[in-house]
Amino acid sequence: MRKKSYFKEEPGAPAPWTYSVQRRARFGEVDAMAVMWHGHYAILFEEASTELRRECGLTYEAFFEAGLRAPVVQLHVDYHHSLFLDKLFTITAALVWTEAARLNITYEIRRDDGILAASGYTVQLFTSAATGETCFTVPELLQRCHERWKARETA
Repeated sequence: MRKKSYFKEEPGAPAPWTYSVQRRARFGEVDAMAVMWHGHYAILFEEASTELRRECGLTYEAFFEAGLRAPVVQLHVDYHHSLFLDKLFTITAALVWTEAARLNITYEIRRDDGILAASGYTVQLFTSAATGETCFTVPELLQRCHERWKARETA
């Protein structure tokens, strides 16, 4: 059973910024029973989060230019129903507002028939590219994202 939310909503926070990607389960992603192999779900999450972050102005290129990295420090997947070879599904990533120097992203993967196949989340912490040390203040790059988020503009 899926939790209502993986992250606690901050009072007065804007709604999550979401992005969806539709695709099919490919031959190289399924097992001998034509079921999506469980290890591929993290890659599916990454596909959607990359596009979401691109829309928010948080691309890998922007991280490099700002001297930042954002390694994943937590990954969680709940498996609900199987994905099958050549069947359509949609991955939705939602960036959840936080005042901290981190990215909280939730995911839902829904089959074409609307059934929830998987859900989960990742947490990424901002670190200095030069030292590897964790950023304890919100970097300017994320501040700009927050401003666009509040104004509902895209990069």
